[in-house]
Amino acid sequence: MNRFNVLALAAVAAISLTASASKPAAQVSVGIGVAPDCPYGYYDYAPYACAPYGYYSPEWFTGGIFIGAGPWFHGAYSFRGHVNNRFDAQHGYKGPAPNRGDKPEPSRRFDKIVHFKGNEVRDGRGHTGKK
Repeated sequence: MNRFNVLALAAVAAISLTASASKPAAQVSVGIGVAPDCPYGYYDYAPYACAPYGYYSPEWFTGGIFIGAGPWFHGAYSFRGHVNNRFDAQHGYKGPAPNRGDKPEPSRRFDKIVHFKGNEVRDGRGHTGKK
């Protein structure tokens, strides 16, 4: 009978410990930091390099401020804006691009980009569509 009591006590202890152990809630913390400080906006994919003037159409700027792309997008959920992907490094662009912290040239306006040739529509979250 002594063995039976020991086994029963061990079983009760195991069940008690298993029943009282609850699964911790999953917590995900993603620190994206501040948006890149680029004069004409930044690409909507990591490493979020500065985009050159002419990549984004005027609709991506409000009062001369870039509405963002990627994790820092601040436009409406239904927003769709034109880009000229000929200025995209993923499409082979190797021309000049501003550095983080550069200031925009006063002659390059955001509200009226002369001869803008948008060939792709994007939503600010990395999704592309047809023009």
